[in-house]
Amino acid sequence: MESGSLHPVTAAMSRSRNPVPSFQASPRVLGSLRALVAFGGLTLLAGSLLAPERTWANLLLASYYVLTLGLGGVLLIAIEYATGAGWSVAFRRIPEAMAKTLPAGALLFVAVLIVSPRLYPWFHEVHTGADTTAWFREAWLTPWFFFLRAAVYLAAWIFFAHKIVANSRRQDADGDPRCRQANVRLSAAFLVVFGLTLSGASFDWIMSLEPHWYSTIFGVYHFAGLILTALAMTTIVVIWLERLGPLRGVLTKEHLHDLGKLLFAFSTFWMYIWFSQYMLIWYANIPEETVYYARRLQGFWEPVFLLNVLLNWVAPFFMLLSVRAKRSSGLLMKAAWVILVGRWVDLYGMILPPLTKGDPAFGIWEIGIIAGAAGVFFLALIRNLGAAAVVPRSDPLPEESLHYHN
Repeated sequence: MESGSLHPVTAAMSRSRNPVPSFQASPRVLGSLRALVAFGGLTLLAGSLLAPERTWANLLLASYYVLTLGLGGVLLIAIEYATGAGWSVAFRRIPEAMAKTLPAGALLFVAVLIVSPRLYPWFHEVHTGADTTAWFREAWLTPWFFFLRAAVYLAAWIFFAHKIVANSRRQDADGDPRCRQANVRLSAAFLVVFGLTLSGASFDWIMSLEPHWYSTIFGVYHFAGLILTALAMTTIVVIWLERLGPLRGVLTKEHLHDLGKLLFAFSTFWMYIWFSQYMLIWYANIPEETVYYARRLQGFWEPVFLLNVLLNWVAPFFMLLSVRAKRSSGLLMKAAWVILVGRWVDLYGMILPPLTKGDPAFGIWEIGIIAGAAGVFFLALIRNLGAAAVVPRSDPLPEESLHYHN
């Protein structure tokens, strides 16, 4: 391609005010996803009667997983706008579609809070203890205050997701550069709100399952898992759309290489934070802190504990170590799926041990809830991908992305 010439996608956009066609999934794919949602719904209904604690614990895990995928989509968009990055503009619609799944994740999570708030032991226990922070824990973990904070977190995330995505799509319609300027300001504000609310949400929704245990870097640990998972899902959908056609001629080896480098880097960052938390607690050997790991290193919980490290760091590290691997769509796709499974194992190891009596279990209640949550997420994702052009049309930076390193 000659220097200064327009990329074919850009040229097509410049010749017409109609957007590049949006993605439309086949009826067969949509039917399969609806079947997964139906299976998940039946599992939830049956499990609520036959194994309520295990079923609702798994729905807590699944809803938090879906929520963090959506929130991770907003985070990736906000980082792009706030830093002025141009390389990822061509496939920004993927994290935008992920961001718009937040309401679906919020509905699943609210269902857990409404129907089964007693998953949290503090909800029905009196806070006691000789430590001087017991009064603060009791005030913080008051049901009405807990529900209020959850409402604030969810409302803030959905608000920013809606405004940022709406501005992006409005720019496609009228080409107004003020839409991008507004998104830069919104993104900067979101990054501050994100740092505060993600920490609060991880403390409230996950750490308070064991209210007498705490970690000061728990919020950072969840950030590492969230951005790693969001990058993995973005990578999978980007490669999927390139293979199906909508991003063919748009996605290059350079895009893949950078996505691979980000996956490799944040997998290692996740391991760094995991080790920092574990090493400090092990070295200090304070009973109030070590109880968290003692429970997860007993019986069959120990293989889950080790599998978490294997899937989130060891396997991605060696799979993505070479330049060739980072530029291979097949290897990148496999590594991304490993990370997504690893995220489930990570959350399973955080949520289920305090809620499960005995060894870990994996059966119909886990499979059904996972299937239903996956169906809900991908149905929402596909619907949102079909609501706008696959490649942003009027953004001032698509040429930089389409000619990336060419």
